[in-house]
Amino acid sequence: MRALVAGASGGIGRALVAALRERGEVVGLSRSEHGLDVTDEASVASVLGGLEPGFDLVVVTTGALVLGGVGPEKSVRAVTAEGLAAQFAVNAVGPALVMKHALRLLPRDRVSRLAVLSARVGSIGDNQLGGWYGYRAAKAALNQLLRTMSIEAKRTHPQSVFVALHPGTVETGLAPALRAGHPSVSPEVAAANLVRVLEGLGPEDSGGFYDWRGEVVPW
Repeated sequence: MRALVAGASGGIGRALVAALRERGEVVGLSRSEHGLDVTDEASVASVLGGLEPGFDLVVVTTGALVLGGVGPEKSVRAVTAEGLAAQFAVNAVGPALVMKHALRLLPRDRVSRLAVLSARVGSIGDNQLGGWYGYRAAKAALNQLLRTMSIEAKRTHPQSVFVALHPGTVETGLAPALRAGHPSVSPEVAAANLVRVLEGLGPEDSGGFYDWRGEVVPW
């Protein structure tokens, strides 16, 4: 298997690279090592454009909860245009640009998989607590972008599997607020869970939103 991990310098990204290396060749890309700035399409086009097609798996692990020192909004009073734009740029637009330029890297004649790391808090149906306006909305937008691209991809890559994944609560530097009050797992355990889920999903599952157990998450 040949795999590509975008966001390989993050906690989950690094663990995924290590887990996937046990299964074959892995290319890990990051901003710090390869100049991959997912908020800049020229950067995404340049870095991904230098890769040869034939990846069986692409995983986009980029994302952030705290941006510019500003954390999740606890109420609508904390919502700002700048904050919302920053969340969308990093958590929705960035992964969408990677998906756009990664499509040509996937084979057309066999099963291929592309996954983006989403979050359960991006589920509209599961939202019972409110708050976190920007992060929730950006992840919900990411889910829609993934779903829409899964439909288009089928026209040229009929055996493709495009999915959004919720990795659970992971012990990374994303933000302590994301882990507060929730059982958490190490990045290595999270990566193993995600690989297991991906290996169990087929073309008929494309366009879905799944958690680390492989269970469907409501939109």
